[in-house]
Amino acid sequence: MRASLIQLSVDSSDSADERRRRAASLVRERRGDDLVVLPELWTAGAWAYDGWQRDAEEADGPTAEVMSAAARQAGTWLHAGSIVERDADGTLYNTALLFDRSGDLRGRYRKIHRYGFDTGEATLMGGGDDIVTVPTDFGVIGLAICYDLRFPELFRGLLDAGAELIVVPAAWPAARLTHWQLLTRTRALEEQVFLLACCATGEHAGMRQAGHSMAIDPWGTVLGEAGTAQETLTVDCDMTQVARIRSELPVLRDRVLAIAAPGGR
Repeated sequence: MRASLIQLSVDSSDSADERRRRAASLVRERRGDDLVVLPELWTAGAWAYDGWQRDAEEADGPTAEVMSAAARQAGTWLHAGSIVERDADGTLYNTALLFDRSGDLRGRYRKIHRYGFDTGEATLMGGGDDIVTVPTDFGVIGLAICYDLRFPELFRGLLDAGAELIVVPAAWPAARLTHWQLLTRTRALEEQVFLLACCATGEHAGMRQAGHSMAIDPWGTVLGEAGTAQETLTVDCDMTQVARIRSELPVLRDRVLAIAAPGGR
């Protein structure tokens, strides 16, 4: 399975429409790939809180329309990163969209863990509550977004739901690059899955984004790592490795789920 992570430069110098055109062009260039991945909130800007109400869109809005067409034209599965989604009741969500080779929307995931503590995403957006996996012709994809990486319970949930490959779009801060590199490898290794983590680059709303998109195999080996500029990272993933590594090192079968809390019986 061939996958490409398109590490878009997201800064304040261009509009959402310009980014859509640029992203669609880069996706169309990946004809022959099985999966293409874009970063988190690349249309609105992950750190541009003040513009989220203005730039929010429905799940079938302009970004979905453009990305559906690009997936169909390239003949690839397309993880279109995430958008600021406005629900019918007005609630905003950080929502990932996954399209199949025909351009049909096959997966939608609303980010469960919202970053910001008492500001930004944590106060301006609603949180999702569904674990989302999607079967494809090359394996089962699990969906997560950026800050989710810090919460292993979600990744265990994706594992239990059948995930063989987990895709993580992000706009991770450059100041915490070492955390990004450690957490992506850890999640791949502990769940024995392929992990594709596509991070934005550039500076947006005063925040320098890390870049360094990562592709990691179930052994925790880095198959490829991007730099800090806009680029496309392409890797080949042997999906048979998932079953083989889980068989050769069957740590997952030794999980003990019924551990009592302190003071419990």
